[in-house]
Amino acid sequence: MRKDRATTRINRLLTAAAVAALTLAGCNTSDKIVYRDRAPFNPPKDAASGFLGYYQASTKRTTCGNCHAELQASWVTTKHASAWTDANNSPGKAASCFECHAVTGNGNKLQGTVVGYQAVKDSTYYDVQCENCHGPGQAHVEGVGAASIVRPLARLAMTGKGNCGDCHTGTHSPFAEEWAASGHNVVYIPAASNVSSGCAACHDGRKALERWDGGTNYAERDSATAYQPTTCAVCHAPHGSENTRQLRLSITSNDPSQNLCMQCHMRRSEPLVTSSSPHAPQGAVLLGEAGWRPPGFIYDTTAIYGSHATGANPRLCAGCHVTRLTVTDAATGAFTFQSTGHLFRPIPCLDATGKPTADKTCAYSETARSWKSCTQSGCHATAAVAASAFATVRARMKFYTDQLWVDANGSLSITAAPADGGLLATLKSTMPGEWSNTDGKITPAEGAEFNARLCGEYGQSNTDSSKGVHNPFLCEALLVATISYVKTYYGLPVASAVMPANLGGPRIGGPFNATLHTASLPPRR
Repeated sequence: MRKDRATTRINRLLTAAAVAALTLAGCNTSDKIVYRDRAPFNPPKDAASGFLGYYQASTKRTTCGNCHAELQASWVTTKHASAWTDANNSPGKAASCFECHAVTGNGNKLQGTVVGYQAVKDSTYYDVQCENCHGPGQAHVEGVGAASIVRPLARLAMTGKGNCGDCHTGTHSPFAEEWAASGHNVVYIPAASNVSSGCAACHDGRKALERWDGGTNYAERDSATAYQPTTCAVCHAPHGSENTRQLRLSITSNDPSQNLCMQCHMRRSEPLVTSSSPHAPQGAVLLGEAGWRPPGFIYDTTAIYGSHATGANPRLCAGCHVTRLTVTDAATGAFTFQSTGHLFRPIPCLDATGKPTADKTCAYSETARSWKSCTQSGCHATAAVAASAFATVRARMKFYTDQLWVDANGSLSITAAPADGGLLATLKSTMPGEWSNTDGKITPAEGAEFNARLCGEYGQSNTDSSKGVHNPFLCEALLVATISYVKTYYGLPVASAVMPANLGGPRIGGPFNATLHTASLPPRR
């Protein structure tokens, strides 16, 4: 704001100086007005609330935009700038629609009161403008230049009222409800407060936002303890962006530094000398860049049938994890619910009406879950095909990881045989020194444990957690090579396990379909 005011003042001075110079030089002058200073805001139509709304409704020039020109230029390209027209043109429009499709108390501190468009039905208050989130702006513009100027900052928090959830809610757009039931609504305080380790950059929404857009200001920014989950404005830019859905970063880029989801879901994807456990490695697994690579390992990308990171799934993480689903009444076909995909579950459990839920325990069956994210790209023809492919991948991952480690006692840590099973449990009993966080090296045993945790199901948090689905071809190649190398390196006289006949041939999936997949990862962009 200060920069904008300073620029305005400089422009005025330059204009005045130019006029004076022309006059003194004896140039031909006229009474044509070349500059007129005007009030930066009109008297508010709803004087009681102080909502200013549009300065010029016909051009969608907000009063705030008179000074905040850059934000105005970005905002006018968003769907918020056409909210009133979109609602007005809807065949099912009702008066209640304009409680959110116009400037009202929803989204700000006046939520629940009759203000703005609800008080004065005027085009000044059309659309979702700056004041929907920031609150009435009259006190702010009247105090320009004063040390005590009112700064109506929007909230990042999604608790209570006066935030995005005031409008992005209900059966037609339950963003807030679904997000609240997702993992993005979780703040792990020890990690959120651990700034020195870098944990806070993903576990505190404020620190994540600081990393992505350090110039953003909001009500909770400077609080020492107001830790925030990954709320709406952490991923979405309220003032607009060059990305779809006003996202702060791209969801289609396979460059991890530019992909929104991979800012956090791509942390420890290779073992460290101090740790043999993965931590949020999903992006690297998807792109085929994760895992401990045994000496001589070659990942032959020309031999794979396809991947969830190919042209058939251009939205990458979001292609499966953010899928809209319209629910209709089984008897009448009438609309009942529009899921927004903000549970972030690729194959969510369904309730009796077909509505996605936050439940994680339902069966991985064709009817218990929604498989729309799998079928919409054309890769998996039907839900039955997708469910069958999932079951096959999961079984094959278990077959290979069990050869490395069977967590028989459920401790989530490798215990010496016979308490646990597999090659690594045997090594734990005969060569426990192969595991050390202080020897400054990664042993084959530690690398093998990393790959088993990466692609297996051991109950621990912060692993890939996809049961191998993010990249079954990479996981299978890693596990096969790891098993072979561990046996050879340590001279373990263990007979090779035999793949059960019902788990298919040496590869996952069916014949390669060149029309749906590329033979290798697309080039970075």
